[in-house]
Amino acid sequence: MPPHLSSPYGIRPPKSAATPMKPGSPALQAPPLSEFYDSRTRMQHLLQPRHKTSPLIWCGAVVCVVFSLLLILAGVITLIIFLVVKPRNPSLDLTAASLNTIYIDSSTYLNSDFTFLANFSNPNHKIDFTFEYLGVELYFHDRIIAVQAVQPFAQRTGESRLESVHMVSSEVSLPPGLALQLQQQVRSNSVVYSIRGTFKVKASLGAGHFSYWIYPRCDVELSAPPNGVLVAKRCRIKS
Repeated sequence: MPPHLSSPYGIRPPKSAATPMKPGSPALQAPPLSEFYDSRTRMQHLLQPRHKTSPLIWCGAVVCVVFSLLLILAGVITLIIFLVVKPRNPSLDLTAASLNTIYIDSSTYLNSDFTFLANFSNPNHKIDFTFEYLGVELYFHDRIIAVQAVQPFAQRTGESRLESVHMVSSEVSLPPGLALQLQQQVRSNSVVYSIRGTFKVKASLGAGHFSYWIYPRCDVELSAPPNGVLVAKRCRIKS
């Protein structure tokens, strides 16, 4: 006889049968309806179609992209031109100079007459220059003693041009120390001046052109007046 039938009290269920729920044990509960509706609402938000991008935003983006491409293209073209043409600044040299007068009165006022011959050269083979502004200043130990302007002119590739520049100092006040030093240089037959220029140059290559500033400087040594001549020089240009 099977074991589950051998009970003296009658038939008993097998051990594998489900055990009835004990009193007080928690019952299985369905999720609340609020959670169901919340998840459904979130799903509806996700499935909603997004708003279309404004045409103005698209136009702005296209303009920015085109402008960026143009900047990159301009930079590449400039680099190619620089590598092919190899532009160089115009050069300035002094071929001659004369110191005619230096006179310092008792009140340390300077009167001077100085003339030099400047040689402007264009060393480029494909770029023309136009000197739109030329200002020249004469210094003695960082003290300006004369100013002069030169008439604008144009210069083609490979050309040179000579310009005579006359610098006159009239009643220019000098500190007593500088006045004494200048007098000593005259007595020692070695006067040192500094010529400084401020030039605005327009460079032209075909149909394109651009303007920029250059700052030539020449330090010169002259013999004493009235027959002072150029003894030594050193010229350079900064841009």
